[in-house]
Amino acid sequence: MEPILAAGELVPDDLTIELIRERLTSEDARAGYVLDGFPRNLPQAEALDSLLADLGRPLSLILEFQIPDDACKERMLKRAKEENRPDDTPEVIARRLEIYHEQTEPLLAHYLATGKLVAIHADRAVEAVWAEIQRVIDTLEGGR
Repeated sequence: MEPILAAGELVPDDLTIELIRERLTSEDARAGYVLDGFPRNLPQAEALDSLLADLGRPLSLILEFQIPDDACKERMLKRAKEENRPDDTPEVIARRLEIYHEQTEPLLAHYLATGKLVAIHADRAVEAVWAEIQRVIDTLEGGR
């Protein structure tokens, strides 16, 4: 799996779905779960929808972190430098963004139809982004 990730490519869907199934059926995930960076394409989203229906564990909320490509590139290059990450090269970052626009961005329409998609303005300080996430979660919990 490491060579796939290092090249900025996606892990095969069947492997990813099986890993998600295992994780969501773990005891410590009974009270709730957060999926970060998944699904990344329509086949994954459809497989996730099916999996969650089988498990009786529907999504409560979907967050879309909105950030311009330039700011995203800048953050990933900074992360590469601070964490000495060899997989965050300009070429790999460009490939990740290309995959995002081709495969992941179309999921917005899929999830918008659920009424559970919330846009988060992520081109701000971490504290401001976290405060917005917390407000969204608090609003969700208040509606239960």
